[in-house]
Amino acid sequence: MKDVIKGNNLKKKYKGFQLDVPELHIPKGFATALIGENGAGKTTLINMLTGIRMDYKGELFYFDEQEQDVDKVKERIGYTGPGNYFLPHWNVKQVEEISSLLFETFDEEKFWDICVELGVTTERHVNGKKVNDLSDGNKVKLMLAAVLARKTDCLILDEPASPLDPLMRDKLCEIIREYLTEGNGEKSVLFSTHNISDMENVTDYAIIVEHGNVVEEGFVEDLKEKYVLVKGEAKDAKAAEKILYSFSGNAYGFEGICLAADLDKLAGMDIQVEVPTLFQISVAVMKANSTLKLH
Repeated sequence: MKDVIKGNNLKKKYKGFQLDVPELHIPKGFATALIGENGAGKTTLINMLTGIRMDYKGELFYFDEQEQDVDKVKERIGYTGPGNYFLPHWNVKQVEEISSLLFETFDEEKFWDICVELGVTTERHVNGKKVNDLSDGNKVKLMLAAVLARKTDCLILDEPASPLDPLMRDKLCEIIREYLTEGNGEKSVLFSTHNISDMENVTDYAIIVEHGNVVEEGFVEDLKEKYVLVKGEAKDAKAAEKILYSFSGNAYGFEGICLAADLDKLAGMDIQVEVPTLFQISVAVMKANSTLKLH
């Protein structure tokens, strides 16, 4: 497997928190989800990958390990992020003009086509609203229009789905699929999320982080073989809870995520085994590694 981005011994320390990733692999040609609860370190890691944050320890390599300097590959990477991505007083026309100055491959006509398609504006080549006057969802759409109007080989999207309505989240998945398809294995996407449920159908590879550490990762198909969803009767709940990776129960029965390798430990119980969703696996892994007191 080739990596579009590879990291070694990545560390960034704050008061009361440390990001510590001995190895990072973002597979080339796939959509990778960086999953974790708020404060797990997702944005810190993405800021390191995109060159926004340079005060960290460790090494990063881009595009089959051919380049280590993010500044030299910025034309090939499209990034969207939270906060003041564009200056609040810019209007849509100014975003187009400044993007054209910053990036050699920026296509003005494609930018306007995408803005109209996504409903950021109804007219082409007009000033449009100021960034500060756009809804959070339209700010994300404007960022997407700006990066999709360029010729890139990798998209890095920090929490792109959070401000979007369900219909636009589905559209975002469609955009990611089209981007990967047109790349014929040469284009890659990394996006972060604290709730994978709406983006699961476009996720090929998952990296789950908790309190600054990668606690699980792998291709989704492999993770769904490593973990199984188990449902059973209330009479077996106490014994099953000691074996399951995650557990929830009531008067009628129980369910939880179990390592497939531990299934034989449930022998003799009346259970039903199902393929879990990535969401269910992620929640189970995060609960098992969370610093929150959940019980």
